[in-house]
Amino acid sequence: MRSFDRRSRKPSLPACLGALLAGASIALSAYAAHGLSDPLAQSRLQTAALYAFGHGAVLAVLGSPLAERRLGTAALWVLLLGTLLFSGSLAGAVLAGWPTTLAPVGGSALMFGWLLLAVQSLRR
Repeated sequence: MRSFDRRSRKPSLPACLGALLAGASIALSAYAAHGLSDPLAQSRLQTAALYAFGHGAVLAVLGSPLAERRLGTAALWVLLLGTLLFSGSLAGAVLAGWPTTLAPVGGSALMFGWLLLAVQSLRR
């Protein structure tokens, strides 16, 4: 039987980064709502914040339990990479004028990460 005692679990970098990502998404969303007047820029930044918050929360919650399994750990890192590429591409376009060419790669990584999580959930 697995122990979920906090002292028996190792620290999880994906969980920590997920929590930071979710927190940063709140700032992005606030800036989109109060600091931008261009509707397209607002929409892009809100989308980036939404994806960053949702996936950051998933990483924060699942980071520690899944860190014990290789496939689970791989899924978490793929989700983190996908979120950084997708949300980062959209946020970078608004804040720094970067192209959004990495957004589709990030979206594909997110889909693959969720697929890995699904496979992991069927394994013992």
